[in-house]
Amino acid sequence: MKIFITAALAFLSVQVFSQDQQDSLKTRQLDEVVVTGSRALEDIYKSPVTVEKTTRKAFQQSPAPSFFDGLDFVKGVQLITPSLGFKVINTRGFANTTNVRFVQLVDGADVQAPHIGAPIANMMGPSDLDLESTEIVPGVASALYGMNAINGLANFTSLDPFQNTGLSLQQKVGINNVSPADGNKLFSETVLRWAQKTSDRFAYKINATYMRGYDFIANNYSDINPNANATTGLTGADNPAQDPVNSYGNESSDRRTINLNGKNYVVARTGYLEKDVVDYTLKNIKADATLVYKIRPQSKLSYTYRFADINNVYQRANRFRLEDYILQQHALTYQDANLLAHAYVNIENTGKSYNARSMAENIDRTFKPDNQWYTDYSNRFTSAINAGSTVAEAHHLARATADEGRPQPGTEAFSNMISQLRNINNWDYGAALRVKSQMYHGDIQYDLSNVVGNRIHLLTGGDYRSYVIVPDGNYFINPEEPGKNLVYYKYGAFVEATKTILNDKLKIGATLRADKNQYYDVKWNPRFTVVYSPAPNQSFRFSFQSGFRFPSVFEAFSNINSGGVKRVGGLPVMSHGIFENSYLRASVDAFQAAVTKDVNTNGTSVNQAIVNNQGLLKKNSYTYLQPEHIQSFEAGYRGVLFNNLKVDVDVYFNQYNDFIAQVEVNVPKTTIADSIPYYMNSKAGQDKYRMWTNSMTVAYNYGSSVGLSYKFYKEFMASGNVTYAVLQHRTSTDGLEDGFNTPKWMYNVSIGNSQLFNRVGVMLNYRWQSTYYWQSFLVNGNVPSFGTLNAQVNWKMLGVTWKCGATNLTNTHYYSYLGGPSIGGMYYVSVTYGLK
Repeated sequence: MKIFITAALAFLSVQVFSQDQQDSLKTRQLDEVVVTGSRALEDIYKSPVTVEKTTRKAFQQSPAPSFFDGLDFVKGVQLITPSLGFKVINTRGFANTTNVRFVQLVDGADVQAPHIGAPIANMMGPSDLDLESTEIVPGVASALYGMNAINGLANFTSLDPFQNTGLSLQQKVGINNVSPADGNKLFSETVLRWAQKTSDRFAYKINATYMRGYDFIANNYSDINPNANATTGLTGADNPAQDPVNSYGNESSDRRTINLNGKNYVVARTGYLEKDVVDYTLKNIKADATLVYKIRPQSKLSYTYRFADINNVYQRANRFRLEDYILQQHALTYQDANLLAHAYVNIENTGKSYNARSMAENIDRTFKPDNQWYTDYSNRFTSAINAGSTVAEAHHLARATADEGRPQPGTEAFSNMISQLRNINNWDYGAALRVKSQMYHGDIQYDLSNVVGNRIHLLTGGDYRSYVIVPDGNYFINPEEPGKNLVYYKYGAFVEATKTILNDKLKIGATLRADKNQYYDVKWNPRFTVVYSPAPNQSFRFSFQSGFRFPSVFEAFSNINSGGVKRVGGLPVMSHGIFENSYLRASVDAFQAAVTKDVNTNGTSVNQAIVNNQGLLKKNSYTYLQPEHIQSFEAGYRGVLFNNLKVDVDVYFNQYNDFIAQVEVNVPKTTIADSIPYYMNSKAGQDKYRMWTNSMTVAYNYGSSVGLSYKFYKEFMASGNVTYAVLQHRTSTDGLEDGFNTPKWMYNVSIGNSQLFNRVGVMLNYRWQSTYYWQSFLVNGNVPSFGTLNAQVNWKMLGVTWKCGATNLTNTHYYSYLGGPSIGGMYYVSVTYGLK
């Protein structure tokens, strides 16, 4: 791969200098300017880092039903799908379903849900009718933006109400879940935009979106605990400790090792399928309103209010049903020729949301407590064996007896149980997610170029951010001042200098940023860049950047007891005393499995087996949470070859230190050294924790992406991109670093024509990604490779644009990651009025 990249760059360099400069100018796109890469308006060919810009017109030609879905076709972008209404952007590896390493801005304002630390798809972003363009910066952006942007950053720019006025309407209708088992489900989205310029100084706009549908179904029932009873020969359907991926209430905390007829068996409660406890109905409402006043021709003040009411599925370590989940943002922006300032507050209320796993396991426990269930199970097993049943038959009979009277999905009793538990904000007994939070943010940047002279471009700025969390007693507590809100803040500042030399062909830049979090010392983030442009639309770019990520609110302060496992934030104020007295859960599991094997295969007594295997127990060596750090090198080329062939290539190499990750530990309920092994063999003799800490592994990853587009006969456009990403460990791995969770290869190939004939446009796209390993606390394993065929045709008639499209046209179901839904075809028609 490295040889290929080197050869490609060499080839491109030869082509650059063979271009005729005047021909190059003819192909240059006047609108190809970007802001995000340098926080200043610049030619995309002179951006010092990779920037993937996509315009509204390009998204209109995309087969995707929305611009946000269309990001899946952008070079270097990985889009994973926890829900039809919740999709997560990532670039350059280490993806997860709550991507706190990737920042998402709308008109320069962060739209994250504060307690989550990441956005919920595009729920507070622009609609298709109000989008002007998207700019994605893959990789580190911390030097300019801070805010933990170490995987990448996206900035969505909306339309200016001074420039784009009038009424626009859009109606989408579609179907998904197309299969005999699930039945066709209707999808509908209604969008409105109204903008008016009342004078040369004042303009306003209003946007509203109402979406309804039925989610893709999470139906992966592979057993992730298949060998729990291998020493007794009980596997497959006979395994009494089955734990299907999308079935909850049968996880490790819902299992016991019980001695039956002289042997130890691992037995799990029965649990429920996700589709039994989760309402898959989608109903999302979002709206925004913006008022803009021009104080002077070059200066303006704007106020924006954004609102979202969200009903869909969300995933962290568990799957959640979000219902009446409310997000709001109030934002003020001032901008003139030299100054740009934002001040905004994001407000979050999780409404009637609940944890699907807690719902399932507490329906079981409300019906019958664990002790009673296991007693009934054991008694029936014994009677079945005495009656001549085989061991496997006895286990099945024991479960049927223990489950007698258990609430069944679809019954009134089951629905009443869900209604009851979803309002109990304690995951030992209920399932409610009840969080209220705010994020206050202010930032300012000033262009000092006029002060220092035109020979150098100097930009400086700073920001302050504060999170305020209302303790709910389940998800968050205030350990120092009970009853008072948690406050978590950081602030930072940067200065960026750039200079062009050699007749504006060479641009060099340096940026230095300092960030301070209330719990950590100042962290310095430098960036050094070089851009060489031998022709107006040819450039080579090189950069080195460093970035830190401070722990999110959840990583720092969480305090959740879920299914007997307490998840605790990694700050000393939250976890003092736990790290010091705990044992690694992996060693506890190995110890208990060895004890069981000794008892079952060697006839050893339990006490002797404990003594024989106590050396397997390992004290925890991890400690309190520190910021995550990345150093990144990048090189790239962007240009136009042979008049019509656009080329964009990037190559990067990253080093990660101190990954913020989770370690599972168990703390014995005794301090007597000789007694600890006996306590660690008993579920009741220990407390289980999942702690936020740092990996000891130094991880390296590298990769490249190549994008090509070529315009040919009668406005036909052929384009393609390929992305390559590899994780490489150069120190021994401790297994705690976040999963790389990224395909080694992804590619897109498209061909289309926006004016095929009589105002008809078409596009055909094929997207493919390779098999990759998914690592999470819900499930680990290989995600099979998949490819999707996507197509659309659109036509304009009497001021109305009609579009008929499909994603995954062949309806070949796939998983974008393990634990998530099975994604099939999406077929839709949209009708748009007033969109220019």
